[in-house]
Amino acid sequence: MTRKVLCIVGTRPEAIKMAPVIKALQAEEHIVCRVLATAQHRGLLDQVLEGFAITADLDLDIMRPHQSLTALTSRLLVELDGVLQAEQPDVVLAQGDTTTVMSAALACFYLQIPFGHVEAGLRTGDLCNPFPEEANRVIAGKLTRWHFAPTQHAVDNLLREGVAASDITLTGNTVIDALLMTAAQDSALGIQLDPGKRLVLVTSHRRENFGEPFQHICQALKRLAECNPDIQILYPVHPNPNVKDVAYQLLGLTPNIILCAPLDYAPFITAMKRSYLIISDSGGIQEEAPALGKPVLVLREETERPEAVDLGVVKLVGANPDTIVEQAQRLLDDPQAYQGMARGVSPYGDGKAAARIVDVLRQYFQSCA
Repeated sequence: MTRKVLCIVGTRPEAIKMAPVIKALQAEEHIVCRVLATAQHRGLLDQVLEGFAITADLDLDIMRPHQSLTALTSRLLVELDGVLQAEQPDVVLAQGDTTTVMSAALACFYLQIPFGHVEAGLRTGDLCNPFPEEANRVIAGKLTRWHFAPTQHAVDNLLREGVAASDITLTGNTVIDALLMTAAQDSALGIQLDPGKRLVLVTSHRRENFGEPFQHICQALKRLAECNPDIQILYPVHPNPNVKDVAYQLLGLTPNIILCAPLDYAPFITAMKRSYLIISDSGGIQEEAPALGKPVLVLREETERPEAVDLGVVKLVGANPDTIVEQAQRLLDDPQAYQGMARGVSPYGDGKAAARIVDVLRQYFQSCA
């Protein structure tokens, strides 16, 4: 008997982390895998799907300029309800902590469709930090049938919240599946860099850093560039005006800072591989970079991914410009400090997370036959 699994993706990180799962489901003989794009991130989402040769079967094109979280959530719930009733999937899967994921879990709950949460159990313990992601994943977790946890720490979080152990599977993180698939290709970067300079790769786009914190981050990057003519900073800038406008205003004229549009996933992995140091507020980079042996300074005060911090390969620096400069300069100047963080250890998986997720669903479908 053929079963239908609907995979929902809304943003670039979701598409990256769901791509290995979608590919694995598509290879299953008795499963029809359908892909729904909410397009919470339009262009960035499309880049990733194209890069992994995945075509969305359904597309909500949900994003509107300057859309509030309330408006986004209400539109998602209405649109998802219609799709779910038309599609009648046996199972729905979504990944992470966005408004897309929370809305998908709630829409499935209302229609009593089993929902699987990929990358379940991440927590900071502060409902407003990161905002709104912590609340999104907590809500989704209350409505989830299968919790696909990336680490033992995430498993422990779920158990403390009262989730039954039988509903949790320790899978590893699917981002390592995607990373290993992509890193083996050694794709062209497409940007001319100075081979005589150490590359510092930067990303910053999170909502909690909008405004003054992001201005401080840009000030720190400018100071680093001016004080270290032997480095080159590459910053693929998120298109959100809260990021793009400020970044180009504050950093656009600094000679050894390259600002560019967001890179496709494969070239971005190439940039990570070529980098000396990464400065970012991205959750995915906290997972990917340690596997590549790249130190990461995280532009946040808290993280729901403490495993790499505990191993000493990721360090939280927040948005304080003095702290950012001090910690980055230490890694640029002190080879011993650098080697301590560039150890190439990954607590986030072995590249087989997607196979474990599909195996759980396969067993579920067999039990229902």
